[in-house]
Amino acid sequence: MIKHARKAAVLFAAVPVIMFISPVGTASAHGYVSSPPSRQAQCASGVVPNCGGPQWEPQSAEGDKGLVTCSGEDRRDFAVLNDDSKPWQATATGTSLTMTWTFTARHRTRDYEYYIGSTRVGFVSGNNAAPVDPVRHTINLSGFSGRQKLRAVWNIADTVKAFYSCIDLNIGGGGGNPTPPPTTTNPTPPPAGGTWAANTAYAVGATVTYGGSSYKCRQAHTSLTGWEPPNAASLWERI
Repeated sequence: MIKHARKAAVLFAAVPVIMFISPVGTASAHGYVSSPPSRQAQCASGVVPNCGGPQWEPQSAEGDKGLVTCSGEDRRDFAVLNDDSKPWQATATGTSLTMTWTFTARHRTRDYEYYIGSTRVGFVSGNNAAPVDPVRHTINLSGFSGRQKLRAVWNIADTVKAFYSCIDLNIGGGGGNPTPPPTTTNPTPPPAGGTWAANTAYAVGATVTYGGSSYKCRQAHTSLTGWEPPNAASLWERI
């Protein structure tokens, strides 16, 4: 009897302990406004240097729904996006503005919201479906002029999270200390740079082809998916 008990004890000791750990539910989706360039897009392209986290992960400005910040607040290294004193470049626009979202991971969407201050200027239902490229929304900015900060919010359907992007605008071309568009000072245009490609560094004045058309680079940047020349008028000029 004692021998049997000892054998049983040895057998139980030899059996490995298996622990089942349930992952904590988090949003796997990531995305941001890439055109016109949001603050994190300007960080990622190098237009605004020394941004920290947004420079490497522009898609990760995540936080709880209902926030009024640009950073999302989940990550401290994204707080730079809330700093209005940084040299964010403003996109000149009229009272109608079309924005393009870039997603690195998709998630079912409750809706998209757009705010200037506390005023909601745009709302698009996500129909509880995952986004399908391209995602573009046209927002009416009537009633606003000069330098403004537009806050774009992607609300996820099945978590408490949302993703935030702030876009600096100069509406109507007046007031608010507008940012002039960059100019090319090269006396001789650089040679053609071939077909546009993502994850490629482009200098001011570089030329590329895309979709059968030619474009000239207006701002030095490293390209990302979603910044194709037809979708990024602040980065590319059709020639």
